[in-house]
Amino acid sequence: MNSIFQTRLSALKAIQEELIARPNEKLPCGNGIYDRYKFPIVTALHTPLFWRYDFNEETNPYLMERFGINATFNAGAIKLDGKYLLVVRVEGTDRKSFFAVAESPNGIDNFQFWETPIAMPETENPDGNIYDMRVVQHEDGWIYGLFCTERKDPNARKGDESSAVAQCGIARTRDLKTWERLPDLVTPSPQQRNVVLHPEFVHGKYAFYTRPQDGFIEAGSGGGIGFGYADTMEGAVIEKEYIVDEKRYHTVYEVKNGQGPAPIKTDQGWLHLAHGVRNTAAGLRYVLYMFLTDLNDLTNVTHKPGGYFIAPEGEERVGDVSNVTFANGWIADEDGKVFIYYASSDTRMHVATSTIDQLLDYVINTPADGLRSATSVATVHKIIEANQALIEEGILA
Repeated sequence: MNSIFQTRLSALKAIQEELIARPNEKLPCGNGIYDRYKFPIVTALHTPLFWRYDFNEETNPYLMERFGINATFNAGAIKLDGKYLLVVRVEGTDRKSFFAVAESPNGIDNFQFWETPIAMPETENPDGNIYDMRVVQHEDGWIYGLFCTERKDPNARKGDESSAVAQCGIARTRDLKTWERLPDLVTPSPQQRNVVLHPEFVHGKYAFYTRPQDGFIEAGSGGGIGFGYADTMEGAVIEKEYIVDEKRYHTVYEVKNGQGPAPIKTDQGWLHLAHGVRNTAAGLRYVLYMFLTDLNDLTNVTHKPGGYFIAPEGEERVGDVSNVTFANGWIADEDGKVFIYYASSDTRMHVATSTIDQLLDYVINTPADGLRSATSVATVHKIIEANQALIEEGILA
């Protein structure tokens, strides 16, 4: 074995082993709602070396990377057999995305990819690209993966190689290893992205959170988080979509918004995590926000804090598509701890931790967006006056 090959192989293995084994550190003094962590939990460098390198010295004497990985992001999440599992969107340097499972014993570090990526079956209309899977353990006993399937727009003008049609792909599994592909979801909307399956039957039907779009990028007239029913998952059809949470002028979700992962059931209602997009001079900015819906009426938003829940900070703001946080996976443990998995700038995965009690306190007791500057000032004045009263009563020094 030549010195170049062996030296590189030893160095690559040592670097990756150190990266995967690195303990994560909770950052001090957060906002009281959740805790952030110092290190990303999954990056392109976490992907197995034997995916990227041909280890045969005869065919690869310089140990060159033969299949490049560009990014690992927008992961669905589920806990199975005591393990925290992320179904990660892995993007190659060829721009194609695929899914792969990364496993952790504690949910915050030591994420290691399973041996092979998911071999997702195709429909009779092959996918150009698949990405952003929401993983849902449904009460019917199946684990469903809903994801965006993108195909070239057949009506694009000649020479236009960027126009695409996005729809919701559906697959199901018992173990995240063997997947059965079902027909794509059919809805009244021209295009669909960020579709999420509700984990329980509603009125005996499968319930979906949708994001109707007029075009591949623009939400258009159908913007907002939609809701609809299908009788079956085997050829699911939604006849009518109801907008649950709409876009609003001059908010963090003024351009478009979409459901993140499936909501978490609590005794106060269903906790929702969503993404919102606004336009800036530097381009689109993606942030996360939360709301609560009624336990029995999923279309009734009972509480919705103003502003964003998580926005990109520091190095999170830099990446392939900068100034973005996006989440399509979270895990609620039986003890009430919540692991929020979010991607930054279409490049890497992070985790934030909170509890059901903290998230409910945040959603229920944080003031709503008054939609005007004057109401924002009024909210601040109200907090100041309450604190001044505590000082006058000697409760607050």
